Amino acid sequence: MLVRTFAGALKGVHAQTITIEVNAGGLVPPNANYYSLVGLPDNAIREGFSRMEAAISNIGLRVPRLKLVVNLAPANIRKEGSAYDLPIAIGLLASTQQMNGERLGDYFMMGELALDGALRPIRGALPIAIQAKKEGFKGVLLPQQNAQEAAIVENLEIIGIQTLRQAVDFLEGKAVIPPLRISPEEHFNIQEKPYAVDFMDVRGQANIKRALEIAAAGGHNVILIGPPGAGKTMLARRLPTILPPFNLEEALETTKIHSVAGKLREGKGLIALRPFRSPHHTISDAALVGGGSNPQPGEISLAHNGVLFLDELPEFQRSVLEVLRQPMEERRVTISRARLSIDYPASFMLVASMNPCPCGFYNHPEKDCVCGAGVVQRYLNKISGPLLDRIDLHVEVTPVNFEELAAAPVAAESSSLIRQRVSRARAIQEQRFTDYPDLHCNAQMPSRMLREICRLDGAGKGLIKTAMEKLQLSARSYDRILKVARTSADLADSTEISMEHLAEAIQFRSLDRETWAG
Repeated sequence: MLVRTFAGALKGVHAQTITIEVNAGGLVPPNANYYSLVGLPDNAIREGFSRMEAAISNIGLRVPRLKLVVNLAPANIRKEGSAYDLPIAIGLLASTQQMNGERLGDYFMMGELALDGALRPIRGALPIAIQAKKEGFKGVLLPQQNAQEAAIVENLEIIGIQTLRQAVDFLEGKAVIPPLRISPEEHFNIQEKPYAVDFMDVRGQANIKRALEIAAAGGHNVILIGPPGAGKTMLARRLPTILPPFNLEEALETTKIHSVAGKLREGKGLIALRPFRSPHHTISDAALVGGGSNPQPGEISLAHNGVLFLDELPEFQRSVLEVLRQPMEERRVTISRARLSIDYPASFMLVASMNPCPCGFYNHPEKDCVCGAGVVQRYLNKISGPLLDRIDLHVEVTPVNFEELAAAPVAAESSSLIRQRVSRARAIQEQRFTDYPDLHCNAQMPSRMLREICRLDGAGKGLIKTAMEKLQLSARSYDRILKVARTSADLADSTEISMEHLAEAIQFRSLDRETWAG
């Protein structure tokens, strides 16, 4: 008897429908293999028969010794992972007439089987549920641990099950399992929690806090340069607290990526806080951008709509840093293999930190640098010009003196107050780029738009000309200064870029000064 069940295969952050055809019939010689699996399965799927056989036996059913052929269609797409255990097992039971298969065409089914028939969680429940709704299925059967995540999709029955027996009883109508229903908007609001850190706790560092506020308001990449212990990492970790809150679309995008990567905690639905990823400097280029024989999202995709923090930037391998250039420009990463090409979104803010020199005390107000001649420049040269060209703000972080640390606490601005100003500036930019759906903030402006949006008066042109001559700024810094100045004006709710906005932007181009490293 031939039956069909339906599942989903992940391709990037999307899913596609897989039809599982199971045919049972015909006698098999005593010592011959009676189970045949076709349709480009990987080893995890091939090994699944042993799991299914044990699980079926342990719930009181059996796998008869008939010729069993299982086809995963379309047959030209490679299928990977253990999540096909449940639909294949249900197909085997229906094809051998041990259960009623009338309702099999109404549901997607995914889940890994334990030997006792229990179901284990899967990756990518959210994109699979989205695909099921798109294809017009009534609902999805999946492990209980993934139900919260999949229930974000509206107008789709999400049936969370714990065992194979429970799935069989539900499909036969012997058990009633109410579908899990969640309003995405309500769930999103419930999930929103405050951050554990706040800018209110930072002593001094007013200039650096202002730089991070500008970076958050315009979506600018930023590099923090300062001696060890100056507070670079502490400040960077507080940047997500002043970014605008997630909207529902951004939360769904981010959740899909984390779902595909298997990074969602069990029972967790929408991600409500912007991600902050901080990989170690020993990371490989494949782990950073994504890849592998079975391509997975890398750190830059996991940081989508959030912050990617690279601590001690010169310590990263040169090849690792170079792969950042294309994703930073295009806000997506393409992983190409011989048989497939996958796109992962990668719209992130890059925040990097570094010491100014190997000893860490170049330009320190109190301690002397012990590095020899030319060492500082060689240290800086570990970061390529094209990468540095994509970083808008260069912020010199100076250590806080003892008097400020030991002084009585002074009420400082909280992250929520700063976030309000940032959100107002982002709203101005969204209005500015209404006709450009791919642009959302000033940092994303192409060069052709700069001359139109960032117009300067005569005094402004004179100031930036003088700055470039006196400070020996490179030509590449011109566009960056204009973008940062435009963001500074947006924070001040000014339609024009004034002299103070330009001056503020110019001071954040330290590394472009030819005399900076001596």
